[in-house]
Amino acid sequence: MKRILTAAAAAIAISSAAFIPATASAAGAGYVGAGAGDVIIVRTQPPAPRREAMPGARRGYEWAPGYWNWNGRKYVWTKGHWERTRPGYAYARPVWSQGKDGWELDRGGWRHGDRADGPRRGDRDGDGVPNRADDHPNNPRRN
Repeated sequence: MKRILTAAAAAIAISSAAFIPATASAAGAGYVGAGAGDVIIVRTQPPAPRREAMPGARRGYEWAPGYWNWNGRKYVWTKGHWERTRPGYAYARPVWSQGKDGWELDRGGWRHGDRADGPRRGDRDGDGVPNRADDHPNNPRRN
């Protein structure tokens, strides 16, 4: 019994090692942070985005388009999928941008606020009047 448990623990440890990111020197990429908000920096430019047929709209869901992801050694395509909408949040799609150290991937995801680029601090409706001085701070159609 002890040998079976030891073998099972070794198998789990070996299989989980496959998910540990490679170091920057070995893979040509650097990892900053961890989790959903991590930033990946790669020296080589990502391939052009693939064309993906966007399915018809679904009530209560938002389409998250596919993108090129970095797996530690090469670019792999991640297919688009439906995300259930979240009240008070906006979906930001994953974006590659060229920085000073290479190509950086912002994995996107749900961001708090009405816009995907983040909440507007102190001006919810974006009319340029701070909320504390605005009679209608939540009215985006106000002139």
